[in-house]
Amino acid sequence: MDISPIALTIDSIPQLAETRFSRTTADHRSTSSSSSEEETAELDKLRARDREVRTHEQAHAAAAGGHAKGGPNFTFQRGSDGRLYAVGGEVNIDTSPIEGNPQATIRKAQQIRSAALAPADPSPQDRSVAASASALEAQARRELREEKEEKEQDQQTHDPANLTRLRIDLFV
Repeated sequence: MDISPIALTIDSIPQLAETRFSRTTADHRSTSSSSSEEETAELDKLRARDREVRTHEQAHAAAAGGHAKGGPNFTFQRGSDGRLYAVGGEVNIDTSPIEGNPQATIRKAQQIRSAALAPADPSPQDRSVAASASALEAQARRELREEKEEKEQDQQTHDPANLTRLRIDLFV
């Protein structure tokens, strides 16, 4: 029990009742006020998280361009005010290689990596997607190098200068 000194002069029973009622109401208001302050603080956190999530996912979507499969998808939480606030999200991005075109796959992988790292504070999942895009780019570069080597070999095999030398070697 909390006892605090109060200078109080009471002239009648009704005045005593009124004084007790006023103090009880004030105590209730102070409890209600702290509860209201907690709700306000919680709503402020939800609003801030909502802005952060929407900005983060919009950065992915904008950087992904045509490789995004639709817009951002959000996970929501209902606040004490009854409104829904975004607390998580994702942007689905097509990460498949472009068959038969390693150069286009390289460009696509670079754009996917840029999209994954576009937000100011990339998440671990974002970094994982960026690493996968780097692997996709490396694979496409290997394919491109192999194609180039095959083409060079074909050119050397079918080069008339090489064939003449071959014939000379055969007839000598």
